Amino acid sequence: MATTLTKTAEDATQVRHAARVEHVSKSFPAPGSPGGRQLVLDDITLDVAPGEFVTLLGASGCGKSTLLNLVAGLDRPTTGHITTDGRPALMFQEHALFPWLTAGKNIELALKLRGTPKPERRDRADQLLELVRLQDAHGKRVHELSGGMRQRVALARALAQDSRLLLMDEPFAALDAITRDVLHDELTRIWHDTELSVLFVTHNVREAVRLAQRVVLLSSRPGRINRQWQVDIPQPRRIEDTTVAELSVEITEELRGEIRRHGQH
Repeated sequence: MATTLTKTAEDATQVRHAARVEHVSKSFPAPGSPGGRQLVLDDITLDVAPGEFVTLLGASGCGKSTLLNLVAGLDRPTTGHITTDGRPALMFQEHALFPWLTAGKNIELALKLRGTPKPERRDRADQLLELVRLQDAHGKRVHELSGGMRQRVALARALAQDSRLLLMDEPFAALDAITRDVLHDELTRIWHDTELSVLFVTHNVREAVRLAQRVVLLSSRPGRINRQWQVDIPQPRRIEDTTVAELSVEITEELRGEIRRHGQH
């Protein structure tokens, strides 16, 4: 069902990557310590293969979102190198839609920024709304959409960037359990249909196992790769499936142990 991964440097050089993180560390100025630095990520090496779905897990403050921002190019590592296959698309927990625009116009704006000619934007926006099963929502404003619908529009807007790598920072954390489960199904379908590579940050172990081909657990600060699991459970999966639950328990125990170790320092 799951195996711990080990990969040699020689193996890594033989694989084409959607994203490659090589010996990346990140530090920030330490509060209350003039000139001091706080190490948040320490010597992270991580590859995401084309078409692979990888989830990042870890305790709060372990650097998951920091790592995602580095891969997105929103910040630069203190040391190490990051390469991606083109510019990644990024989706946050908050939908960040412009409330004065309709759902369709939010997507068209992303297409405009990407350089899509104006005559093509409406049709492409409609195609993306259909992909996320909101084909009748083009003219609806943000306040007319439910939380789940807003996240679907945000996903369509991210897909409008035509990136081969989608970065997702806890995009479903604020949703109720039923809506989240429905969007898990939708994301799995879209990932399968588009063959995107996905790097997905979550603190929810079952969500990580429900979605991913590979689960990566970061240690508590400074964040280091603690362990990885290849998830061999066939899709489609349900969050309540026995095999999902069993692997979730194993990963949760590892996460609890890491939190306990961190608390003793």
